Amino acid sequence: MHPPLTLHRHPMCAEIIEQFQQCHLDHPIGKFFGECTDLKIKLDRCFREEKAVKRKANFEESKKLKERLQTLRKEAAERSPELKNYM
Repeated sequence: MHPPLTLHRHPMCAEIIEQFQQCHLDHPIGKFFGECTDLKIKLDRCFREEKAVKRKANFEESKKLKERLQTLRKEAAERSPELKNYM
């Protein structure tokens, strides 16, 4: 099973999605008997790669946010020593 095939949500895989959808239109019965299987495999690989790229970007973003939060906590602790006990 694959996620909904919306082109704006999967820009990396847009070309393969279009080919896959066209294959289903060209082969309305054949799609049930493996006519579009090669494209489905390519699509699954593309989705995996896309997810890995997004995961890496999210991880980098979370690292930046953690560093920023750490800095803000440190500054707040320096300004107000009684807050140190709560951090």
